[in-house]
Amino acid sequence: MTATTEQLCTFWVDDLFFGVAVDEVQEVLRHQPMTPVPCADEAVTGLINLRGQIVTAVDLRVRLGLPARDAEQLPMNVIVRSRGEVVSLLVDDIGDVIDTAGVEPQPAPSTMPREVQDVVRGVRPLPESILLVLDADRAVDVVTAPDNPGGNP
Repeated sequence: MTATTEQLCTFWVDDLFFGVAVDEVQEVLRHQPMTPVPCADEAVTGLINLRGQIVTAVDLRVRLGLPARDAEQLPMNVIVRSRGEVVSLLVDDIGDVIDTAGVEPQPAPSTMPREVQDVVRGVRPLPESILLVLDADRAVDVVTAPDNPGGNP
C-alpha cells in the first residue's frame, strides 16, 4: 500500500474513530425522525425523509455488534452514496474532515472484531488515535433473513 491524499469525514461509533472518503458523503445531519421498517434487519433502524427522498438509516452500532447507545443520546446521520443509492449511517458523534496525505495506510489488525474488519478498508495511524477507514458499500450491507421455505427444519 502507498500513501495517498485522501480527505476523510470522521465520526465516532462507541469508542471507535472512523473516517469515510468525503467524495462518498453527501451531507451530515443531526438526528432525524424515522419511520420503522417492519421485518427489516435490526441494523435498519428506519427510513428518513430527506427533502422528499426516502433514505434507509443503518445504525452502525447494531451493524458492528456494539452495545446500544444510551436512550437520551440521539444518533447523527452521515448520508453516504453507496452503489447509486443514498443511505444514512447512524453514528454517535461527528468529527472533522481530515487529510491523510502522507499517512501510510495499514491493513486492519487481526485482533479487531470480525464485524469491524468486515466494513473497514484499512487503518491510518494518527498521532493521537487510530483512524478506521470505512468502506461505505460494505457498511450498508445488512444481512437479510432467508425466506422461510416452510416445513420443519
